[in-house]
Amino acid sequence: MKIVIPGGTGHIGSFLTRYFEAQGHEVVVIGRSSGVRWDGRTLGPWAKELDGADAVINLAGRSVSCRYTPANLQEMMDSRVDSARVIGEAIATAGTPPRVWLQMSTATIYAHTFGPAHDEYGVIGGYEPGVPAYWKYSIDIATAWEAEQEQARTPDTRKVALRTAIVMSPDRGGAFDMLRRMARLGLGGPIAGGRQYMSWIHETDLARAVTFLLESDLTGPVNLAAPNPLPQRDFIRSLRQAIGMPIGLPATKWMAELGALALRSDTELLLKSRRVIPGRLTQAGFTFNYPAWPAAAGDLVASGNGRVRV
Repeated sequence: MKIVIPGGTGHIGSFLTRYFEAQGHEVVVIGRSSGVRWDGRTLGPWAKELDGADAVINLAGRSVSCRYTPANLQEMMDSRVDSARVIGEAIATAGTPPRVWLQMSTATIYAHTFGPAHDEYGVIGGYEPGVPAYWKYSIDIATAWEAEQEQARTPDTRKVALRTAIVMSPDRGGAFDMLRRMARLGLGGPIAGGRQYMSWIHETDLARAVTFLLESDLTGPVNLAAPNPLPQRDFIRSLRQAIGMPIGLPATKWMAELGALALRSDTELLLKSRRVIPGRLTQAGFTFNYPAWPAAAGDLVASGNGRVRV
């Protein structure tokens, strides 16, 4: 296949590109600073790459690992909605449009919960009692992101929104890399009690699930998350065991605020309880290589070389 990946210069795009190229596919990366260039907002010469391609996987969007200032939140919104809109325009004008458009989305779209897990029919967040009001903006970004793809007039192209949990890869700069470094420093303890759920997916299963969706007939939202989310305190304990660190200092909520400030990130990423399961994916017949976190953590710690393994 010829697979076009707008926003493919980042963390997820890098290992998906390696994975697809290892399978013998042609991959065209579209990015702001490398690959085929675009601005993420307007049609240009880059659009011809979609004409005759088999699939487009849009990963474009400003990183959520930042302080949630009004300017950053607006950039997070604009970079996602604008890129989805212009990709829809490029597909609509293609003589031979791609047969499938996978659009990155986020499992953060679901409500903060300690109760039953959310499948694709779960509760969309934004109005939960007892959580910071600004958390709703992340939900607004996610719903606007998906709406832009859904409204695009691309009748000959199947569309899937990838509601993706935290992707765990040993590549430098990703979420797992940060968590591993913190645990090795003895900082891998419960945060604010550690009851909040962590939803995650191993890089290999993400790549395999994306391939599965390219070849399936599914449309609409699909959760890309391992079937066994777990409380943060259990998640980080398993990671400590995998790296051989016997202790992990706990952090209170205010300590998490200070840590997020130092990392130029936001506590929503640490404190929101994301309990998400892959309902439609498993019903369609997909099986996970890493359904449980302890085995996934052990594999990621042992590998450390960033290569996606099948």
